[in-house]
Amino acid sequence: QVQLEESGGGSVQSGGSLRLSCTSSSSVFTGTRYCMGWFRQAPGKDPEGIASMNDGGEQRYSESVKGRFIISRDTARNSLYLQMNDLKPEDTAMYFCAADGPLARCAVASLRTWDYDIRGRGTQVTVSS
Repeated sequence: QVQLEESGGGSVQSGGSLRLSCTSSSSVFTGTRYCMGWFRQAPGKDPEGIASMNDGGEQRYSESVKGRFIISRDTARNSLYLQMNDLKPEDTAMYFCAADGPLARCAVASLRTWDYDIRGRGTQVTVSS
């Protein structure tokens, strides 16, 4: 069973940056058979898909993070990253990396959280004003 593990969360002041990392027990982030993404969930709110990447490296972002967050992967390290810049208090949430697969290929990486069947336990991000 594929497992994902996030790291890099923490507390930061508004305007600051954090970089989240996600590693996999399998070769999820090295090939073309998985869609990959990040989503977050704030207390009392529904999960929100915020960034995704297809097998060609094409990125998609929610409007809430577009221009501030960057999703990337390192195939050599079998890792997925989320660079978060200009953080705001409303970014406070538990952040999860997620994967959907194995597929024949991932042509379009969804931002819908229910499309992802593999997810980690999350890492907390807290932004203070």
